[in-house]
Amino acid sequence: MDAAQQEATAKARELQSQWYGEPLGTLFRRLIDDLGLNQARLATVLGLSAPMLSQLMSGQRAKIGNPAVVQRVQSLQELAAEVARGDISAADATQRMDDIRRTAGGSVLNNSAHSGPSGTSQTPVKRVVREIQSLLRSVSDAADIIEASSTLADSHPELAEFLRVYGAGRTSDAVKHYEAHQN
Repeated sequence: MDAAQQEATAKARELQSQWYGEPLGTLFRRLIDDLGLNQARLATVLGLSAPMLSQLMSGQRAKIGNPAVVQRVQSLQELAAEVARGDISAADATQRMDDIRRTAGGSVLNNSAHSGPSGTSQTPVKRVVREIQSLLRSVSDAADIIEASSTLADSHPELAEFLRVYGAGRTSDAVKHYEAHQN
């Protein structure tokens, strides 16, 4: 990347910080991590093409041109916060993401939304649980995890329970499961 491109990228990220509270690359990576998505799935939920999402993340483009996409970003930030608090299961989050994809969402982004749902107040157990959930959700969605759990239930009930609790359950239930199995 030459100096002019670097300068343009830096300016785009600065504008993104002003408009959205932080650079979109940071915001989108957090949504990917918190919701267990990949870039292609995030692009689909937001209603963007994969190349457009990549350009926004890298700072090649500064602004989200479609207000409905901005509203979907806000809805996903709110959903990620609910998942992080354990207020919603992975299966419910998957359903909500499908609903968000089909709608324009709520309001426009505000600067308080970028603070991130997973702060330093998480307990070590909750951090471990969230990492397990994130790993499982990065390889499959909740519906497929539930299906796999059902398939394994007769022959491997403990593994089926693990998949169901960590892959498609609430964080609070997974924390309880984790604590019950630490001996």
